[in-house]
Amino acid sequence: MTKSAYKHISETFHNQENSYPSTNWHLLIKLRSSPSVVRIDKPSNIARARSLGYKAKQGYIIVRSKIRKGSLRKLRPKMGRKPGNLGVEKITPKKNLQRIAEERASKRFPNLVTLNSYYLIEDGRSKWFEVIMVDPNHPRIVSDPKINWIAESHNKRRSPRGLTSAGKRGRGLRRKGIGAEKIRPSLQANKNRGK
Repeated sequence: MTKSAYKHISETFHNQENSYPSTNWHLLIKLRSSPSVVRIDKPSNIARARSLGYKAKQGYIIVRSKIRKGSLRKLRPKMGRKPGNLGVEKITPKKNLQRIAEERASKRFPNLVTLNSYYLIEDGRSKWFEVIMVDPNHPRIVSDPKINWIAESHNKRRSPRGLTSAGKRGRGLRRKGIGAEKIRPSLQANKNRGK
């Protein structure tokens, strides 16, 4: 069976090489010097972007977002603690990095709505994600029956509310059945249910 062009593209992204002569080596050098959140002309991984809803038409925007890896950097107290009670190591955010990248992109472009995002590349210090954003007021978006749902008022601020795919994964909504009884509609709503 013959493979499609998108299948070949996705396979090349699955087998990434970051060593010296590879293409990603030069890409990482370019990405490190670029701003943290920047709009780009077209997606780097067209197969992944298309599978998440991207179309090469007016109203769709791609934003590349850089996130620092690792746990939170906390100031070490000068005195008065046992080493185990310093509260410096192994303190991580409750959100996943992809969700934080989407939120930073939506904060940088407040007139756009986040549709989805995907992992691009990483080095020892940072991770890069590409965020697919949509202009809900663009005539091409409003007239398209497949995407005009995003222009409705209850779909505003999707990424800060955790309504994207990465947000739902971080909220535990991919789990079902035994052990997942208290995560719907959200952990906070379930906590307040008995009050």
